[in-house]
Amino acid sequence: QIQLVESGGALVQPGESLRVSCSASGRVGDITAMAWFRQASETHRDFVAAIQGGNITNYAGAVKGRFTITRDSAANMLYLQMNNLKKADTGGYLCTAFTKGRQYWGQGTQVTVSS
Repeated sequence: QIQLVESGGALVQPGESLRVSCSASGRVGDITAMAWFRQASETHRDFVAAIQGGNITNYAGAVKGRFTITRDSAANMLYLQMNNLKKADTGGYLCTAFTKGRQYWGQGTQVTVSS
């Protein structure tokens, strides 16, 4: 089992920056990759960014160049640095972890971009 807890969400204005964090616990040694998704609605999650092997990253086109995903494996932490935030970035940001047999989700942290 792996437990994921996100934090750092806030209300910010367009153009501002924010970093959200995800703390992992449990069988973290089984994690092969981690990612961030944005809960855009009750039924739809958008892929935001992923990291594998500590430094292989992948980003959604809408955030490329603005967001940076990093992982501190020693501290069991995942981060998403978000710069030049736009209203379209508003949503619940969920951390997910992949193992060989399963995918785990956190509860999410709310990011609201509004003037």
